[in-house]
Amino acid sequence: MKYCKKALDKFYKSPLSIACIISLAASAVLCLLSAFQGSSGLFILVGFPLAALFVFLPFALTLENFLFLFLPLKTGKEESGIKLLELTTLLLGSFFSAIYLATGFLEIMPADWNQQLENNQRHTPIAMDALPTVILFAVLAIAGYVILRYCPRKKLPPLLMALSMSAMYIGMGLCILWCTQIWSSWTLLLTLLPINCLLIWLRTIRLVIQEEKQRLKEDPDRQKGKWLARIFSHVSSWPVLALVGMLPLLGIFTVILVLFCQQPDNLIRAWTQTADWNLSQQMPPPNVMFDEHYLCTVAAGGHKKVVKPLRTGKRHGHQVLVNRQLCIANAFEQLLEEHIPRFHRAVRGLYDKTGYPIAKHIRSPYLADGIYFFMKPLEWLFLLVLYLCDPEPENRIAVQYPHKPLPKQK
Repeated sequence: MKYCKKALDKFYKSPLSIACIISLAASAVLCLLSAFQGSSGLFILVGFPLAALFVFLPFALTLENFLFLFLPLKTGKEESGIKLLELTTLLLGSFFSAIYLATGFLEIMPADWNQQLENNQRHTPIAMDALPTVILFAVLAIAGYVILRYCPRKKLPPLLMALSMSAMYIGMGLCILWCTQIWSSWTLLLTLLPINCLLIWLRTIRLVIQEEKQRLKEDPDRQKGKWLARIFSHVSSWPVLALVGMLPLLGIFTVILVLFCQQPDNLIRAWTQTADWNLSQQMPPPNVMFDEHYLCTVAAGGHKKVVKPLRTGKRHGHQVLVNRQLCIANAFEQLLEEHIPRFHRAVRGLYDKTGYPIAKHIRSPYLADGIYFFMKPLEWLFLLVLYLCDPEPENRIAVQYPHKPLPKQK
């Protein structure tokens, strides 16, 4: 029992250090398992810190915030370690979420439901025109947390504390809506930040209630006075007061948003006027498919002014964007297949082995532009061969990747 108490005290004092140790230990175990399975030393050397930082640390922080929600509350200096844990969770969570979205790792695009996307890309889970409304209420919730957690509580008016709780309740609602909207196995990392916000804000409300009860015990005269003073003297009812206070708070800020050309129902439209997600009510246009096995097709994903897409066509049963470079390359391949099939099979086999590993990593339009320019000399060579060997080279180029099956020759 004595050792358990010491371990718990250490946990209260240095929760962030313990979270780092847990994530490093979990990453080390994963790297050892990878080593036993024959992974390269470079993979393990690079993967160890990345796994610890981007995978295991977020889960370790979430676990600790969950435990602190139910463990006995502390006051004063004993709370400094927990404050540091909460601040680190919120900052790192925001940073990691931004990285997951910005890198295209999850292929979630800042595009509304009516925009056509590519391959496996998904539309934004929050409607872009309603995003300012969601951001404002999220900032309001964070402000409520900062007031209750970092401002001297003795100097805070009781009504301000109740409204700060109301703001945090609105933030909790946003967190629940976000998790409901995107919930699936592959978006789990994007739900960790709102889950942690829920845990931290609930604990903050619990802490405020306990400290205010203690203050009332020390100063019983605060319970005397007019009816409003008596209402606020019942600290246990503050969460209910905060729940009621949400309505005027929502009303006031909705009016402000309407003055800035936001619709009054944007808090609902933000989630429903979307596609591809759990609360979505819109049907998006089908995605244009780029065949990522072929560098020429990937180059068609570059900037339109550079790669100059001509039209859509069909390949392997799905729609693809087609530019002249792609048609010339495919026409040249078709010519090889007709006249020297063995050489064509060898070239195709080599290209499939080398082209796909490169092409599957081309996500940036700037990189696609670079591939387009890199292929230009080959395009000119292919075109020269077509004009030397085919009596109707432009006809052969034009019929590549047709919209519809070509008519049967009579």
